[in-house]
Amino acid sequence: MCGIVGAIANRNVVPMLLEGLRRLEYRGYDSAGVAVINGEIKRVRRVGRVAEMESAATAEGLTGQVGIGHTRWATHGGVTEMNAHPHVSGELIAVVHNGIIENHEVKRAELKLLGYRFESQTDTEVIAHLVHRHYLQTRNLYTAVETAVRELLGAYAIAVIALDQPDLMIVARMGCPLLIGIGDGENFAASDVSAVLSSTRRVMYLEDGDVAQLVRDGVTIHDRSGALVVRKEHVSDVSLASLELGPYRHFMHKEIHEQPKAISDTIAPILEQGFSPSLFGAGAQEILEQVEGVQILACGTSYYAASVARYWLEDIAGIPCQAEVASEYRYRNVVANPKHLIVTISQSGETLDTMEALKHAQSLGQTLTLAICNVQESAIPRASRLTFHTRAGAEIGVASTKAFTTQLVALFALTATLAKLRGRLSTEQEAAYLNALRHLPGSVQHALNLEPQIKLWAERFSTKQHALFLGRGLHYPIALEGALKLKEISYIHAEAYPAGELKHGPLALVDSDMPVVVIAPNDALLEKVKSNMQEVRARGGELYVFADLDSHFVESEGVHVISTPRNAGVLSPIVHAIPVQLLAYHAALQKGTDVDKPRNLAKSVTVE
Repeated sequence: MCGIVGAIANRNVVPMLLEGLRRLEYRGYDSAGVAVINGEIKRVRRVGRVAEMESAATAEGLTGQVGIGHTRWATHGGVTEMNAHPHVSGELIAVVHNGIIENHEVKRAELKLLGYRFESQTDTEVIAHLVHRHYLQTRNLYTAVETAVRELLGAYAIAVIALDQPDLMIVARMGCPLLIGIGDGENFAASDVSAVLSSTRRVMYLEDGDVAQLVRDGVTIHDRSGALVVRKEHVSDVSLASLELGPYRHFMHKEIHEQPKAISDTIAPILEQGFSPSLFGAGAQEILEQVEGVQILACGTSYYAASVARYWLEDIAGIPCQAEVASEYRYRNVVANPKHLIVTISQSGETLDTMEALKHAQSLGQTLTLAICNVQESAIPRASRLTFHTRAGAEIGVASTKAFTTQLVALFALTATLAKLRGRLSTEQEAAYLNALRHLPGSVQHALNLEPQIKLWAERFSTKQHALFLGRGLHYPIALEGALKLKEISYIHAEAYPAGELKHGPLALVDSDMPVVVIAPNDALLEKVKSNMQEVRARGGELYVFADLDSHFVESEGVHVISTPRNAGVLSPIVHAIPVQLLAYHAALQKGTDVDKPRNLAKSVTVE
């Protein structure tokens, strides 16, 4: 969601701030702004894209050696320039903020009684005025920020500068990602490593409750108790090339086509080690041997990956499994079992609902935890005992593609490992599964080669208002994922159902204007799916079937078929995810929507 970048240097930081904000555009936003100190706090804000704000900053000749920038995804207050960050108090303090302050209304009322005037509808302006109030009392920016954040309830990552302390920046974190970039005589703050890569690869990740002081020559960090701490320095392995489009028109298209490599990179340690507990980190064998059940917590696309894993875990490993929407789990009365493995899945590792669900599980005594994540040093892996790193590389498009398929690889590795530990995986079966993984990148590439045919389908879909997706068993979650992809980037209303549920209600929607997409590989449920398809045809519905060559479908009037070259067996859901991604992409392309930045959505969801 919202993005933060800050810099303090012996040179003009405005180009660095603007570059950082461009790198953060993928997160989703509706306005942008920067503020620098140069004899006064100079601020430029604009509704719309970073490019518009950049043009205004250039026209105004904005310069400064310390500054903060922000891309905003609206929560409190509409999309207006007055609500855009940075927010300023008393022409003395400037603040940028990610997150949500839950007690902002109470603090707003208190500050109004003290004479503060509010120009925006945001919760962030409360922070600016609180810091200003404490700064007037102490004239110490660190103390003012540290005191102010103790009064806040909710989640935040903030960066603060003060007019009369131009050699200083203060940052603080609680529940939202924030890192510090270490340079040579200059330092940076950002919500995402991509924002600082053009200046440094050396980064430190702040922990919840940290307040840090940045000057040109160093960084000082105090934890929530006020104790001086040193956070581990990492060298980021994210490449700038992975953040560029290259020959592709959109990041989503690029990332769809990167899946053979992303999957290959993710399965490399599995092929090397076999289905070994060591895949999941130190002490994994001791932890996994205790497991009596698995509970997977995730949101959005990651939840659909969890839903596939439920079938795998119960069928192959013979272990009970629940897949839960993280935002629901944390607010219901849970019957906790300390012998259940809590698995959290997140592309960014900073998804707030998933992080809070993990904390809730831990508070109930569920300490056997595993994070499946694409960002190694993010918050969720750091809070978990075990981790599996999906080596998908940077994913910029809001609609997740390669993160999803690599999550499925990770979950299959977990399934096979638990099956092996429980004596349910023979040597021959392990070899067969490893061989299937070895061939998976090739199968995914075969599915990508179907793009010209899928593009023709998408031309028909682009004129529709609604679509229905059907699947059964392992492939029902792929139908859910296909419907999600279509609606989130093309804005075509789409729903997914288990095919057997058609006759229990959804069949009422079917007519000649409702395209019905069917995931129909050659598995044990194929004949059942074919019967469900006949129910659609009998009502005049038009079928678009993703099948395997050996599913033995024949095209006819109202029945369109695209077949993958071979059945991928138990890994078939991964292969069949590719066509539904391509269908959504090309339908959105036909409709002319903003594929990488769909309206109202954000990449890294760090608010409730």
